[in-house]
Amino acid sequence: MRKHIVAGNWKMNKTLAEGKALASEVVNMVHAEVPGDVVVILGAPFIHLPAVVQLTASASKVLVAAQNCSEHAAGAYTGEVSVAMLKSAGVQYVIIGHSERRQYFYENSEQLAKKVDLALAEGLTPIFCCGEPLEVREEKAHFDYVCRQLTESLFHLTREQITRLVIAYEPIWAIGTGKTASAAQAQEMHAKIRGHLASQYGAEAANNISLLYGGSCKPDNAKELFANPDVDGGLIGGASLKARDFIDIVNSF
Repeated sequence: MRKHIVAGNWKMNKTLAEGKALASEVVNMVHAEVPGDVVVILGAPFIHLPAVVQLTASASKVLVAAQNCSEHAAGAYTGEVSVAMLKSAGVQYVIIGHSERRQYFYENSEQLAKKVDLALAEGLTPIFCCGEPLEVREEKAHFDYVCRQLTESLFHLTREQITRLVIAYEPIWAIGTGKTASAAQAQEMHAKIRGHLASQYGAEAANNISLLYGGSCKPDNAKELFANPDVDGGLIGGASLKARDFIDIVNSF
């Protein structure tokens, strides 16, 4: 079912103590300030997850995401973390295919499809990321590029499975650069994504999938971005590391 969602991606930031303090601050502010039906998600590093799950247990509107998972169910993969491990820690969501994973760790469409399958099999909700680098947008090939990412990693899923996903569009050229896609650019791509999903699964299924914008979303531009009909929230990077900024974004609907 389509929901308003604001998910924070802490990336590789915060010690365990700092992460616990941030999570506690967010939970308290959500209790005090956030009305309505916005789903708030904290995407914490692996070592933080059990503590953040415990801290959010009393907050029905604050859920927890891992930032990655292995494409293997179990085995001799030193340093990896399986979906089953994440589930056992109480995690509800997992971010899959973030542009930094694709760029720095060379994750490909086949790997990401396996991760999505494992997450769904364990009952976790994938937040699947897609998006184009600057050179692709400048070549005006961004629609085909993003649609191909979706086709290659997701279109093996059934109609029931695809509606269990959240999809985050992240223009790579706007991540951590201070640049932001305009509200019109964000809406244009989100509408394209929804239309591509509809071409495979039908309009009803596509309209039940939450699409998030990720790319330098801040308190001063969130309201304009979230006002778009096909933008259902945000995947927030740097601004999620400050509770005040993050909650201001949550309250931008």
